[in-house]
Amino acid sequence: MDDPEHIRNIAIAAHVDHGKTTLTDNLLAGAGMISDDTAGEQLAMDTEEDEQERGITIDAANVSMTHEYEDQNHLINLIDTPGHVDFGGDVTRAMRAVDGALVVVDAVEGAMPQTETVLRQALREGVKPTLFINKVDRLISELQEGPEEMQKRLLAVIQDVNDLIRGMTEEMDDIEDWTVSVEEGTVGFGSALYKWGVSMPSMQRTGMDFGEIMELERADNRQELHERTPLSDVVLDMVCEHFPNPVDAQPMRVPRIWRGDAESQLADDMRLVNEDGEVVLMVTDIGVDPHAGEIAAGRVFSGTLEKGQELYVSGTAGKNRIQSVGIYMGGEREEVDRVPAGNIAAVTGLKDAIAGSTVSSEEMTPFESIEHISEPVITKSVEAQNMDDLPKLIETLQQVAKEDPTIQVEINEDTGEHLISGQGELHLEVIGQRIERNQGIPINTGEPIVVYREAPQEDSREVEGRSPNNHNRFYISIEPLGEDIVETIKMGEASMDMPELERREALQEAGMDKDDSQNIEHIHGTNILLDETKGIQHLNETMELVIEGLEEALDDGPLASEPVQGSLIRLHDARLHEDAIHRGPAQVIPAVREAVHNSLIDASIKLLEPIQQVRIDVPNDHMGAASGEIQGRRGRVDDMYQEGDLMVVEGVAPVDEMIGFSSDIRSATEGRASWNTENAGFQVLADNLQPDKISEIRERKGMKQELNPAIDYF
Repeated sequence: MDDPEHIRNIAIAAHVDHGKTTLTDNLLAGAGMISDDTAGEQLAMDTEEDEQERGITIDAANVSMTHEYEDQNHLINLIDTPGHVDFGGDVTRAMRAVDGALVVVDAVEGAMPQTETVLRQALREGVKPTLFINKVDRLISELQEGPEEMQKRLLAVIQDVNDLIRGMTEEMDDIEDWTVSVEEGTVGFGSALYKWGVSMPSMQRTGMDFGEIMELERADNRQELHERTPLSDVVLDMVCEHFPNPVDAQPMRVPRIWRGDAESQLADDMRLVNEDGEVVLMVTDIGVDPHAGEIAAGRVFSGTLEKGQELYVSGTAGKNRIQSVGIYMGGEREEVDRVPAGNIAAVTGLKDAIAGSTVSSEEMTPFESIEHISEPVITKSVEAQNMDDLPKLIETLQQVAKEDPTIQVEINEDTGEHLISGQGELHLEVIGQRIERNQGIPINTGEPIVVYREAPQEDSREVEGRSPNNHNRFYISIEPLGEDIVETIKMGEASMDMPELERREALQEAGMDKDDSQNIEHIHGTNILLDETKGIQHLNETMELVIEGLEEALDDGPLASEPVQGSLIRLHDARLHEDAIHRGPAQVIPAVREAVHNSLIDASIKLLEPIQQVRIDVPNDHMGAASGEIQGRRGRVDDMYQEGDLMVVEGVAPVDEMIGFSSDIRSATEGRASWNTENAGFQVLADNLQPDKISEIRERKGMKQELNPAIDYF
């Protein structure tokens, strides 16, 4: 751990069911940490009961192992990440802690939608990819392919992955060519289930070629194959040779994820992985141990973590004291005396830390926040069956929100109903099960509710908002923001905590007017407030209240009090009372709220619904039934094509209609379809459905049914 040149921090990432956890088992067996016989079936990194039951990874798990390469011992810190789209947040957070990503692709299925997502997450964090093509045994034994067909298929997979990498790294100046190639040894092939693997360097070392492998595989002589060319050696050699160590990686990664002063001593410590420098720890994951309390796991960028240190946590006052330092071994945590820079550590005692906090010995500019690609689209209500469990349930829900930042929890103390919003049905189901199983709180969950948004469709006129005492007036107009600008804000490329110049440049690149980008007063969600007033007395001291009124109005839109997105709000003019007492919160907030809501209504605000991309792989004779399932759900089919012996149907459909999709598609295709959904943002709900949907949501929220009379444009 003291020798950063021989440390590799890597994550294994892939589409669901392409074999990440099985591959990790092989690596653990190769490092002598689990028995060779059970590797591949033990799924050692799926430590929770529900993961073993469902056969999928839900939480990213860390493990450290050693491997000898060119007579030199290397320490490999590995994170096994989930593949299911609902748990994508874990993948994003894992990428912040590592320097290399081993992307696993199923040889039969090829690069799938989630493969593309995990690659994008890795490259956006400046993490270098290599490729492992798994399940090659299926090409030989199931599909009976000859050497030529097989080579064609494998080259096609490599080509697809390289196209994705090229497309994503085109605009990144600090990345040279990161495409993978067989000749360079950055591509491996093999079968995680049968524990054999090959790559160009390993063939040169063992003298095995593909012809021999096919003979042994066909003769069912898999044990000999495993002994002559074990998978773990091939993969771990590739990791040691082609992934950067922290000393090479940090100079490139730090400027990408940290916006502090590049000339400072601290920046030097991080670039040089200096274990004697200031302590800098980036927390990427929070877990709970029934005995030790909260455990914060993350990457140490500089300095050395030791027990008893007092450290600052970004965004909170005071210091936290470290109670113990350790490293993760799957489900277990091994305590150590100290963890130096360049490693992944697990620490107890940081009670203020959340996933994404920067922890340091001196106050410093925090790292960029970790940007999640998708936002919550489905909500469920949760109630405790016994009123006595209510305080414990509230505590548990707050803990859940702390552990998983992709979940939003809304606690309503008045009604005792609590809403959890997550990435999909499975996500919420797992959370609900864990509350019952781990905390022992019996709960009732409601039907899934879909999250909507509201957005203006055209430019409004200038609207006046008056305060209740008629002494203060605000003049506001609203227009829709361009899609590119909204995207820039969502990706975190423009935010209020950036230097003004950088923010201006980013927004102008996305197509914002030069003068507008200089007047930005506030960004809330994907909405921007511009201050276009000139020389108004007292406005400076009232601005905080204006922003508060604006945020309130945007969080509860005028149609169904759903959040507003993508609006550009211009404050043209304001008349304020001389006396501070007459322009307090009780006057300014309602005035701004009224002005914002009325100008949104004038801008023809409409309800947006979340949509998903759907991909169904299905045999030819069930193709009609599969495409019918999409069309019958207000969806549209965009593309159908043949891939191998299957038809692929691609399309989009509203999330609202996709609830219960899995049982319907199974019965429509006699269970022979495999499908995938991925969140694809929001689109305007059809006009004829707007009035009913709005009144349905208002009823559910207990609001009055009469809409503002100005909303008569549906």
